[in-house]
Amino acid sequence: MMMALSLNACSSSGEGSIKRESWGKTPDGASVSLYTLRNAGGMEVKITNYGAIVVSMVVPDKEGKFADVVLGYDSLADYVRNNPYFGVIAGRYANRIRKGTFRLNGIEYHLAVNNGANHLHGGLKGFDKVVWNAGEEKSPDGPSLKLAYLSKNGEEGYPGDLSVSVTYTLTDKNELKISYAATTNKPTVVNLTSHSYFNLAGAGKGNILDHVLSINAGKFTPVDTSLIPTGELRSVAGTPMDFRNPTAIGARINENESQLKAGRGYDHNWVLNRRGKGLELAARVVELTSGRVMEVWTTEPGLQFYSGNFLDGSNLGKGGNVYNFRDGFCLETQHFPDSPNKPEFPSVVLNPGEIYSTETQYRFSTE
Repeated sequence: MMMALSLNACSSSGEGSIKRESWGKTPDGASVSLYTLRNAGGMEVKITNYGAIVVSMVVPDKEGKFADVVLGYDSLADYVRNNPYFGVIAGRYANRIRKGTFRLNGIEYHLAVNNGANHLHGGLKGFDKVVWNAGEEKSPDGPSLKLAYLSKNGEEGYPGDLSVSVTYTLTDKNELKISYAATTNKPTVVNLTSHSYFNLAGAGKGNILDHVLSINAGKFTPVDTSLIPTGELRSVAGTPMDFRNPTAIGARINENESQLKAGRGYDHNWVLNRRGKGLELAARVVELTSGRVMEVWTTEPGLQFYSGNFLDGSNLGKGGNVYNFRDGFCLETQHFPDSPNKPEFPSVVLNPGEIYSTETQYRFSTE
């Protein structure tokens, strides 16, 4: 049962705690809050109910020194004014849909177009730009925040009322668990993801090219020049997309290769090697200087790896840090881009009476 928190309230779950504070108002006058989840070891995650955004994620290095490892802003106003999806929940459909159109049960739907000729991350006002209802969720694992939103029929062109929730739980094992759920009253498409930009050296501490990345995938979905998948599932073998063994992000990123040129670097979906339906390891990242390690575990079939290719120094972030080209990376668990137009891809259709349910965990450690 969801329980509303009072202003500046602080409650505990085991050794952890969660507190709420006012964080201003949106331009249309909606009140926004900032929630701080803290575990017994001192890891701290701040989340706002505007866009369900992860504002900060403070984790220790190998010497026990803490740093914020996600890019973002100090104020709500900055997120409202100019946010390249820092930390948001992207939806109703994360990633791209070709030309903003798809057919479902013989009906053609036209979505908002906001990325060249394509639809991206839910459209002009996706889930990243709405105020979610928030409350503490009882959890034996640690402090837990549940955010809920009702996306009405026709919003951004999507069919059906979609009742969606995202629950963030911070465990004493330095894990941030993100659980997604949704139901609908009309057949629709759903694909949700968390869009945090990470830099394990610390946000604003330079580029991420020396981070060592592994992705548990033998195939990826190649894209055309507008970053829409062609429909092929291509082997990573012999290509710069092969992260089956630990490889520095920057080792091959500037190679003269058509897929890297299309994305200005990495901006592609990997087809994860999956054995079942439960949580499985999707990716592992190591930042050698700090010793910080992040593992991504998920129930999803795909992972979008984005190397911050469109960061250009125009974003003045937390603490006055300027976020430049490739100063952060994203590992977005998901179904594949443009799946509504690719019946050969895993289905993203949600029907009445069904429950959309996925989970992703970001697990932090050191070595």
